[in-house]
Amino acid sequence: MTLSPKTLLTGSLVLASLTVLSGAAPLPHIGQIERHDPSLDQLIEPGTKIEVLADGFNWSEGPVWDSAHDRLLFSDVPENRIHAWSEAEGLSVFMEPSGYTGVFPHTRGKGSNGLTFDNDGQLVLCEHGDRRVSVLLEGGGKRTLTDNFDGKRFNSPNDLAIDSAGNIWFTDPPYGLPEGSNDPRRELDFAGVFLHRAATGKTELLTKELRWPNGIALSPDEKILYVAASDRDEPVVMAYPIKSDLSLGPGTVVFDMSIISAGPGRGGNPDGLKVDQQGNLWISGRGGIQVVSPEGRFLGSITVGPNTANCAFGGDDGSVLYITADMYLVRIQTKVKGTGF
Repeated sequence: MTLSPKTLLTGSLVLASLTVLSGAAPLPHIGQIERHDPSLDQLIEPGTKIEVLADGFNWSEGPVWDSAHDRLLFSDVPENRIHAWSEAEGLSVFMEPSGYTGVFPHTRGKGSNGLTFDNDGQLVLCEHGDRRVSVLLEGGGKRTLTDNFDGKRFNSPNDLAIDSAGNIWFTDPPYGLPEGSNDPRRELDFAGVFLHRAATGKTELLTKELRWPNGIALSPDEKILYVAASDRDEPVVMAYPIKSDLSLGPGTVVFDMSIISAGPGRGGNPDGLKVDQQGNLWISGRGGIQVVSPEGRFLGSITVGPNTANCAFGGDDGSVLYITADMYLVRIQTKVKGTGF
């Protein structure tokens, strides 16, 4: 793929005109690593570069590593498309349409957003446009897993996580509705965090206390549910203890993004997040990824430049962090592995 000839300023760094990625040609670099705590060196080797893999997207989102095919899948939400990227084949279109199959015009975030694989290796999608959580079946075609709560259609399922028992935890803000939170087609008057139980096929509301629930992830032991709140007034990541019946205990703030709002690539509203095997949180937001310890200590930033939607661990052993940042797909080598590897 030919990368577009653009120049991006990231603080004092400049990403010059990009070139075609092919063969053993060196990858272009972007951004920088900002260390706030010395322990970040245990997670990212000093001197590690952020590599640009592809660009030209409208809004890249929802990355997930496809171990069965050694590739990354990720959404371009406004374009209603899922891309695949692999070391061997580069960039290709995996699915189009990805999240909206209706006949009426849809001018907002109509495609898929969050993606993950279930315990059978099937791709599970949060679909903005069709307002559902679906699964891609072997041989083609999708099956709706859940599209409503108490008979009312979801707003626009955004991000999801699947536990070891196959239960699906997902968020449902109104970002994907054509007119956002004021859309007349909206049926739920709240933005919820939901659980779709594998054993019963029923969907339950876990909490509606967050105005803009967004990214979601589970701790390595599956005892804590993390939810990012993309709320300008309270840009926080919440931690909810998971009870034995899978209901949630009272949530606490594990990280407040506003405390690091100064500086390029920092702060903003938290968006997507992932957790590594040590329990550290990798939280996307304005301009990059904020790395936070399980105790909520800010360790540092992977400053990419553009607003950054999400990230996912992948590669041969799960230690490469792939990042979707607006028009870019980038990656960085870490010293840890994501959960599930």
